[in-house]
Amino acid sequence: MRVLSVVGNRPQFVKSAALSVALRDAGIDEVVVHTGQHYDRELSQVFFDELGLEEPAYRLDLHTSDPEEMRPRLVEVLEREPVEWALVYGDTNSTLAGARAAVEASVPLAHVEAGLRSGDLSMPEERNRIEVDRSSTLLLCPDERSRATVEAEGVEGRIVVVGDVMADASLRFAPVARERSRVLETLGLTPGRYIAATVHREANVAPARLARILDGLGRTGERVVLAAHPRTRATIESAGLDVPANVELVGPLGYLDFAALASQARVIATDSGGLQKEAYWFGVPCVTLRPSTEWVDTVEAGANVLVDDDPEAIASAIGDARMPAERPVLYGNGSAACRIARGLLGSLSPA
Repeated sequence: MRVLSVVGNRPQFVKSAALSVALRDAGIDEVVVHTGQHYDRELSQVFFDELGLEEPAYRLDLHTSDPEEMRPRLVEVLEREPVEWALVYGDTNSTLAGARAAVEASVPLAHVEAGLRSGDLSMPEERNRIEVDRSSTLLLCPDERSRATVEAEGVEGRIVVVGDVMADASLRFAPVARERSRVLETLGLTPGRYIAATVHREANVAPARLARILDGLGRTGERVVLAAHPRTRATIESAGLDVPANVELVGPLGYLDFAALASQARVIATDSGGLQKEAYWFGVPCVTLRPSTEWVDTVEAGANVLVDDDPEAIASAIGDARMPAERPVLYGNGSAACRIARGLLGSLSPA
């Protein structure tokens, strides 16, 4: 069997790394296509360098987030490569482009992280999730909540709960990151004595909203290390936003450096869906800079707090953040990649 995997952004490279091993072990030949949605070296090439991944078979180098610019190039690859499955991850525009290309090329589509919903249709990611799930032949859900969601929506594809492949990656790479990275030494940080932050969502980099988030981080009085996405830094500079004295802009960091930074923080403040999960697995409390989340279970467990962009709420939540004494196992036990491989082969028994 051959599958074509479409990757285009930072989290997808990490998920692909964990799954590529399982595909190889299952005897599945993988053709990786890198769309180039994230083309900054620290957001793309670093994964191939740090994680020892093989180079993608195709680098489209499109340098765009427009799915309709990516789609025809992906169709060309699908028509050139004889594959049984097109595999897409998550909710990015590369995911959407891969799904549309698979439909156009009549290649069965498998969606990793199917069924996730935040309930906020103003988010492009939410609209992407819904369209990709409706187009999928195989919906690979991380948990029972996401299975119930797509069942209620009446999708036509086969639904299987496999766990979260990001858990596989976290278990595999976080210990390596803490051992190899020197980022805490470089930045003069003490484990458990700083806040690790990221802000990159389209809504959050609007100048007024980003100003309120920075204000909230400033009010904590703690040292905040903000790993700034290129568009976040661009907004700060173009809008002339004030960065509080306790907030240090760095990065973007390589994956291993960032995993080391995040896993040893006192609190993680973020608008990233993936980082909310990683915080849970790291045992670090999370404050989510959004009004909604796909990862509701982390909130219900008391490990994650939604604060939106209110400065005082951000500062208060960060100050009060603690991990609960008991944490249920969420999103699988690290075997998602193997279950996905078996699902593609058609031998996965119902969960």
